[in-house]
Amino acid sequence: QVHIAESGGGLVQPGGSLRLACEVSGIILNTYVMGWYRQVPGGQRERVAHITNGGTTDYAHFVKGRFTISKDSAENTVYLQMNNLQFEDTAVYVCKADILDTGKPWETYWGQGTQVTVSS
Repeated sequence: QVHIAESGGGLVQPGGSLRLACEVSGIILNTYVMGWYRQVPGGQRERVAHITNGGTTDYAHFVKGRFTISKDSAENTVYLQMNNLQFEDTAVYVCKADILDTGKPWETYWGQGTQVTVSS
């Protein structure tokens, strides 16, 4: 059974940094797109960044130059390095994995999310 576990959220002051981790277990990752989304109470979930198994990355305009997504294939883990955090970055950050397993169609999995709070 596929399981996604996020970690690394917390409380940080404006201008500070955090690194989120998203570990996928229960499946061998070969072909995939993994991404981070965020959501505030009452708001829509918005895409932050994603990375493919080939290493292609893409970012939402509001995090370009501040956030970096990367992967450790050996650890089945994707990271989101967040620098120069601002008040508006406060949200629950959720990991999404779109995985293509051998002989199966694409499957989508979501984590439970990790809270990031930017406050002085």
